[in-house]
Amino acid sequence: MDFQKILKIKGLKYWVAVGAFLLVIFFFEQNNVIDVFRLHRQVSQLDDSIASLQKANTEDSIKNANLDNLESLERYGREKYWMKRENEDIFVIKESER
Repeated sequence: MDFQKILKIKGLKYWVAVGAFLLVIFFFEQNNVIDVFRLHRQVSQLDDSIASLQKANTEDSIKNANLDNLESLERYGREKYWMKRENEDIFVIKESER
């Protein structure tokens, strides 16, 4: 065999080995690149969810702290749940939408 042909075949073997190695790493390994990107996106979505839930928790804690006395508790019940006292009439006036 010619020496140039032997070098080409040996070089081809190395490229095939490198290609197979990259194929295994990127697609067939347990922590492959596709799964890493998918998990990174999921972590980002969960971080956004955590931030929104912490904001809602802070707002609810403030509302809860304001309901300590009976006066503010009664006001909250009247505004949120349309509660009323006995022998009391409530009139709701809605503005017309134009």
